[in-house]
Formats: sequence, structure tokens, C-alpha cells
Amino acid sequence: MTAVAERPRGAADPYAATVAPAYAWLHRLNPLAKAIAPLPAMLLLVFTRDLATPAAFLLLSYLLLLSGAHLTRRVLAVLLLALPAGIVLIGIGFSLWVDPAQVAGTPPALTLGGWPLRSGALAIGFATGLRLGAILALGLIGGLTMTGTDLVRACVQQLRVPYRVGYTALAAFRFLPRFGHELAVIRAAHRVRGHHGGRGPFARIARGWGYVVPLLAGAIRHAERVALAMDSRAFGAHPTRTERHLVPFRTRDTVFVVLFLAASAAILLLTFPWHTT
Repeated sequence: MTAVAERPRGAADPYAATVAPAYAWLHRLNPLAKAIAPLPAMLLLVFTRDLATPAAFLLLSYLLLLSGAHLTRRVLAVLLLALPAGIVLIGIGFSLWVDPAQVAGTPPALTLGGWPLRSGALAIGFATGLRLGAILALGLIGGLTMTGTDLVRACVQQLRVPYRVGYTALAAFRFLPRFGHELAVIRAAHRVRGHHGGRGPFARIARGWGYVVPLLAGAIRHAERVALAMDSRAFGAHPTRTERHLVPFRTRDTVFVVLFLAASAAILLLTFPWHTT
């Protein structure tokens, strides 16, 4: 009889849900709640053209992320510096492409060498930048506070997605980090064998082409091992399966969805320029 190796005491379970700090309440919500609640707002922002509506949704996203998410310093730098800078650059860029005849009736906000940059063009450009930033920030509410594994589990348990589809997609998703590791191994092996191929862009292309066949062979071997392992465990032989980790949809998840939708409706009623439609 073969002995089964036990996990050392205190070691983390690689398949368990990520444990967030006590203040990070967003991490403890069901992934479906964080995916469903911002979706109507993201769809509505596609059709807005004003400044106030995307700015309000951007502020709401920041309030939720800064108060309920466990953020690293790098993510905080992106939220507080990179994203606002991107909105400004996009706003200025789009304002330069606005047809001057479209904003001829608005006063000039800036004059460069006799060429006026009108306030109407800036309003259109920054409306676009704020809209893109708000959509991104709304997506980060779920993207920064849940994992793909928990989302698949929630879809299987709450949406009744067939587990054959859900966990097969999850297994395919796990291929991506494995490809990165195998690519690093292949590069190290080429360097050890002296297959540098020179320098320059064409040499890099040639080296990259040399990585294709080993990566493809490794992917086929890994897929074969995964298929054999799933078949040996009778994966898909039964209509349902017993879940080791449950992702329940609790009352707090319903409250979050209802409150978020109510806040979205209030923002739309207060900021959207209904009189111009």
C-alpha cells in the first residue's frame, strides 16, 4: 500500500479561498455579487456623454475599493496616480481630435500659436476619458477582490453551470502560468547551450520562433497528463459533484447588490442630463 503524503501542519492549502484582512469586506462577498452589481452601470456608461455621470461612478468605485479592498502599494499607486494620469492624457488626446465646427460656439479655453482649444472640445475629451476610467474602476471592484477559482466555483454552485465546463475552463486557465514557467526553463536551457543567436530585433524573433516547438510539445504533454488524471478520477461521470469549498450567496451579498443598484440609479437620476435627451 502506498502511503499518502500529508500536507505539513501550518502549510496553506493551494485550493482554498484567499484569506483577506478583517477590514477588507469586499473580499468576503460572493464573486457573482461583485460581478453582477457593477454590470448595469458599466453598460450605461457606454451611452453617456456628460462629465458628471462617469465622474460620480468613478468616485463610487474609489470609495468602495479604498474602504473595502486589500490593496498593495503597487495597486494603490495605479489607482491614485496612474489611472488619473491616464484619464487626463486620454481627455486631452480626444479633445484634440474633436471637429472644430462641432464646438465653434464654445469659448476658447487655451490658445496655442493662434489655434484655440475650446472648452467644448475639452468637455468632450474628458467625458470620454472619465467614461473609460469609470468603466475600468467598476471592473476593478471584482477584479481586485476575487480570484478566478472562486468565480468558477460560484458559477458552478449558484448559476448551475455544468461542472464539466467550469472546471475544464479553470484547468485551461491554469495553463497560462505554467507556460511562463516552461518558457523560462527553455530560455535558460538555450543560454546554457550557447544558442544566443546574436542581438537585435531579428535575432529576438528567431529566438522566439525557436521557443514555439518546445512550448507546443510541453503543452501537449501537460494536456495529456491532465486528461488522464481527470479520467482516472471519473471526472464527468456523474451529473453532480461534491464541492470541497463552498461559495455561498448570503444575505450580505444580496444587500450589496441592491444597494449598489440603488446607488447607480440615484447617480443616474441626479447627474444624467435628461433635459438634453
